Amino acid sequence: MSISVKETTSIKLDVEVKAKAKEIFKELGITMGEAVNIFLSQVALHKGLPFEVKIPNEETKKAIKEARRGINMEDTSLEQMIAERENSKSA
Repeated sequence: MSISVKETTSIKLDVEVKAKAKEIFKELGITMGEAVNIFLSQVALHKGLPFEVKIPNEETKKAIKEARRGINMEDTSLEQMIAERENSKSA
């Protein structure tokens, strides 16, 4: 069993994102440092980011811009979406 050497690193983080993440890590029973080490281990293992990162195409960029401005948006609930899906299966 090897002993890992630790070092302190300073990084700038979005305050709100950090707070939300810390709550999740608390529920998981891990520290922010442990979570970062897990992420970095996965980066090393995958030799890149451990999840897919894509640049959106023009259609997706347009939809994102519209959504941010509230264009082409409608109120719906999970229950409504499930009901619509069930109805389309029956048809």
